[in-house]
Amino acid sequence: MTDVREVRNDDATDVVEFLMNQHQQVRGLLDDVPSAAAPERQQCFDTVREMLARHETAEEMIVRPLTRTAPGGEEVAQGRMDEENEAKEVLATLEKMDVTSAEFTARFSEFRQSVLDHAEAEETEEFPLLRSNTDPDALQQARDRVERAEAMAPTHPHPSAKTTAMNYVAGPFAAMLDRARDAFSKSG
Repeated sequence: MTDVREVRNDDATDVVEFLMNQHQQVRGLLDDVPSAAAPERQQCFDTVREMLARHETAEEMIVRPLTRTAPGGEEVAQGRMDEENEAKEVLATLEKMDVTSAEFTARFSEFRQSVLDHAEAEETEEFPLLRSNTDPDALQQARDRVERAEAMAPTHPHPSAKTTAMNYVAGPFAAMLDRARDAFSKSG
């Protein structure tokens, strides 16, 4: 089911296009979770959890600093950071729940809507700000930096990493622990 949601990003010309493509993929993955049967639901949730953890970490590390340099960008960047920090808290809570429970279904539904609202805010406020205030070459370079950041990012939410600096400090260690945790859970 989730492999159908793969989006090719190797032809994205800059960071905005790259992230817009990922937003499409996230929308599909968010739809997969509640519609999946019990045995497959955990896998669907794990896929969306990992993608969101990586995606948001990379945005916080690479995109938010670019946004802050634009006129009015500090307010826009802080709004997105606040949303992402709240999402990390909820995602960490969801991760501990039984995906077949009614409580999970209700919380996930709320979470799904907040993620969709967040993506829309990025697409209508932040991305146009980036396009109009950032050199096209810098946006192309940011795309490559986001890809590299995602490759090294944690695979689980870390609510304590609330700032760009904390993502740089704690991110590599958290990513290493997450990968060990993921490997252990798959082997057991």
